[in-house]
Amino acid sequence: MNAHPVDLASRALGGSVPWATDEFFAEKERLVQPGPAAAHPEFGPRGKVYDGWETRRRRPRATAADADRVIVRLGASGVVERLVVDTAHFTGNYPPLVSVDATTVDGHPALADVLAAPWQPLLPPSPAAGDRENSYPLADPRRWTHLRLAIHPDGGVARLRAYGRVLPDPRLLTTTVDLAAVGNGAVVEDCSDRFYSDPTHLLLPGRARSMGEGWETARRRDDGHDWVLVRLGLPGTCEQVVVDTTHFLGNAPDAVEVTGRVAGTDDWVPVLPPTPVQPDQRHRLPVAAGPELSHVRVAIHPDGGFARLRVLGTVSAARRRAALTEWQTTGGTGGPA
Repeated sequence: MNAHPVDLASRALGGSVPWATDEFFAEKERLVQPGPAAAHPEFGPRGKVYDGWETRRRRPRATAADADRVIVRLGASGVVERLVVDTAHFTGNYPPLVSVDATTVDGHPALADVLAAPWQPLLPPSPAAGDRENSYPLADPRRWTHLRLAIHPDGGVARLRAYGRVLPDPRLLTTTVDLAAVGNGAVVEDCSDRFYSDPTHLLLPGRARSMGEGWETARRRDDGHDWVLVRLGLPGTCEQVVVDTTHFLGNAPDAVEVTGRVAGTDDWVPVLPPTPVQPDQRHRLPVAAGPELSHVRVAIHPDGGFARLRVLGTVSAARRRAALTEWQTTGGTGGPA
């Protein structure tokens, strides 16, 4: 089964845009906003309003070395498997070519350290079209913390998406942690239904601000139930499950049930028996001690939705050591720890 993609650059995961050569017409921060770009028919003091990043026309005509650039700090370090440069609503002012470089500067570096870091080419100059999602698959196994998008020579981009696999720092997973957090490497591998919203929302940090920031299924008209399958960031021992139905008033499930896959096997064990849940509440549900789990399957009876899922538990020292080896060997360019 293919995991649902995680946008490493998304503001919802903590991504940000600390630097750009120019943002005369539209702010750089819009590049990492979740959700599609909106169309704005109105004009402002500097021209037409765009939901994206837009630079002024370069004068004199720029060379390849003079392309406008913007740096995106990924919300979580990881391997980028596909880039999307979305030029939605940019029709006469999109860049004809785009390229992306990447670097790894761990910790919490100052902007000066990021600018001075050694950058590696990730996507060579590639054609882009206007008013569409330009998708570029990658096959680079290295881990990155920052991307630098170049638009040749200027113009506008609505969104930058960096879909891939989170590789968290195992040195931080030393106490009780959220094994199901996307920032700790968890992903949604499958689900029964995603009619209203993306189940990956369940794993995002923070509290949902509306029902639209959770996972909701269509209404069932049979005797079955809906479910979501989550691969944990690292195998661990589960201590508590949090099911948050905040904002789900008339469409929360009647009950939830959790089973877990024993790490390294195909065996599934009960984690949480069918348990009633209430609308618009955060449920903290203790679970009995059990084996290390690699996956959890959350069943909602019979359907509906909820906002966030937390699987709180611990990771063994041996698991952390193995993960640290991968984390260190996949570092793109190194940098301050």
